[in-house]
Amino acid sequence: MDTPRVGIPGRLAGRMTMPEQHEYLRSKFTRRGVLRAGAATAGAVAGTGLLGPRTAGAHAGALSTTLLTTPATARVDGSLVAPFGRHLAFGADPRTQMRISWQVPFAVRRPFVRVGLQPWDLSLQIPAEVRALHTPALTKKLPQVDQFYLHAALDNLAPGQTYFYGVGHDGYEPADPRRFTATGTFTTAPAQPEPFVFTAFGDQGVSYHALANDQLILGQNPSFHLHAGDICYADDSGAGKPGDVYDARVWDQFLAQTETVAARVPWMVTTGNHDMEAWYSPNGYGGQSARWALPDNGFDPVQAPGAYSFVYGNTAVVALDANDVSYEIAANTGYSGGRQTAWLDRRLRELREAPGIDFLVVFFHHCAYSTTRAHASDGGVRDAWVPLFDKHRVDLVINGHNHVYERTDALRGRRVARRVPIGETVDSVRDGIVYVTAGGAGKALYDFGVTDSHEGRVRNLDSVPSYQWRKGRVKSTEAVEWSRVRYTGHSFLAVEVEPGRHPRLRVTALAEGGSRIDRFDVVRSAPRAAEARGGAGDGGQ
Repeated sequence: MDTPRVGIPGRLAGRMTMPEQHEYLRSKFTRRGVLRAGAATAGAVAGTGLLGPRTAGAHAGALSTTLLTTPATARVDGSLVAPFGRHLAFGADPRTQMRISWQVPFAVRRPFVRVGLQPWDLSLQIPAEVRALHTPALTKKLPQVDQFYLHAALDNLAPGQTYFYGVGHDGYEPADPRRFTATGTFTTAPAQPEPFVFTAFGDQGVSYHALANDQLILGQNPSFHLHAGDICYADDSGAGKPGDVYDARVWDQFLAQTETVAARVPWMVTTGNHDMEAWYSPNGYGGQSARWALPDNGFDPVQAPGAYSFVYGNTAVVALDANDVSYEIAANTGYSGGRQTAWLDRRLRELREAPGIDFLVVFFHHCAYSTTRAHASDGGVRDAWVPLFDKHRVDLVINGHNHVYERTDALRGRRVARRVPIGETVDSVRDGIVYVTAGGAGKALYDFGVTDSHEGRVRNLDSVPSYQWRKGRVKSTEAVEWSRVRYTGHSFLAVEVEPGRHPRLRVTALAEGGSRIDRFDVVRSAPRAAEARGGAGDGGQ
């Protein structure tokens, strides 16, 4: 969708960065008198940890220009305003921190979370922080929208403990038996490593397929879920161009759709190209920061809310914002000035040296390795991050962006170090890294230039024609040997983590109907001395 849709001058339509788009939209709609005064009444409210105070932080400050009131809500009875769209996320320490988020259709007074160890005893009340968004009518077909997102930070929790919670506000008490609001639950990470499951996918949106995947994920009883970006597709173009507009109401649909899972499974998201929304902030992530409460331990939680890390048991997870390094979609390319890549290098080293961590899992949106005809591989990711994954012996990389399932052989130095047929075990130290594209969460599917190859339909090929994006948005053709499993269908990833003397990741890909399409295991041998000193012998990059 290259045609400008908000009256942007033609000479600017194809070459504005995200900050330039933000400046243009703010100037355009402010002149029309869309912005309204009176932000104070919907301002950020201080949050409170479970056993200690927490003040409204950088997120609220970043959104101060968009905290707007809806005058009519002053006359709405709070007892009639029902919360919806509950979703959980870990804090930086999943053993002791949980973030509870939800939405209300109107501004409310004194929102809160009630928490307890029994569903009938939610005696502890935690004040919630309000993050409000105003979206103008970006086209004649779209209305202006006011949305109110609420977040409560729970700190100093007990490891391995199941808690019950309910959300409410003045006039709406979740413990009231007349309410239909179900009590939610969550469980913190254990103090010591135990077996657990996590799930992952990207490119979800709102659809029957997305809903079906959600319910299958719930059936895996995961400890958390990784969402590799392109979350709801309010911006259905995703080209990162000034003509892109977004319907903020799609977020309401998405959060309502996802609540059945995300209200009990921490939903750990990162940012894709469809998640850049220029109106809210210069970096395009003001909407993201309003709707999600994610760990704030990345290189810059305000500028890059989708870059962070956490440790669950024996597994460290690192989320990255690949918009920063993408050669294909350049609206935010280079926005961190290299800080994200430097942080990644430092964080992977810290995690690899930390006692008790066996596996490093990295997830982000744009693919390092894929062969679809839609996006294929992003050379920006390969240039910036793949050498670091090799250097620090990452065990598994998960991407979205391409709306299919695809899995590589074990790669080292961009070359196939070991072929990994379905059902095989790969040693991530000795053999290399397996890269998984899990972009079949719910949006319309892409296709490959060759036949599918998956469990039940193995079609191994020595070479697959494809391409990668190079600097300047240039397509460079390549014939690849690493495309081992391909599936054109909606699907998701389930990973069973086994700690102990011989730790293992049991990785399974499941189709929307529940059938298995791929499986492989990841183990780790002791690194050789040269590898332990920093990855000598990786080969050319």
